[in-house]
Amino acid sequence: MARKTDIKKDLVNQLERNGVYGHHYLDLIDDYMALWDIKNKLIRDIKDRGVVVRYQNGETQWGHKKNDSIAELNKTNGQMLKILAELGLKPSRSDGDPNEDEEM
Repeated sequence: MARKTDIKKDLVNQLERNGVYGHHYLDLIDDYMALWDIKNKLIRDIKDRGVVVRYQNGETQWGHKKNDSIAELNKTNGQMLKILAELGLKPSRSDGDPNEDEEM
């Protein structure tokens, strides 16, 4: 998994390469990174507890329900994508080859 500092550095570098500067944009990157932390915690919860969790609805009453982290993960990912779109950022090429997307 990528490290948090590497991701933030990459996002800031992409903004600079695109000629986008300003505290507002850096604040949006901070928001993105906060959501990144939340996303990882939600994923960890789903791995630890599973997609269905047991709940207690009284002293002797038990049941199962879906893990709420699944829906929250989907919402969090959606918000992260919106922030990237607002920043005008797209995925980086892994090797930096400018001709990677060109057809032969």
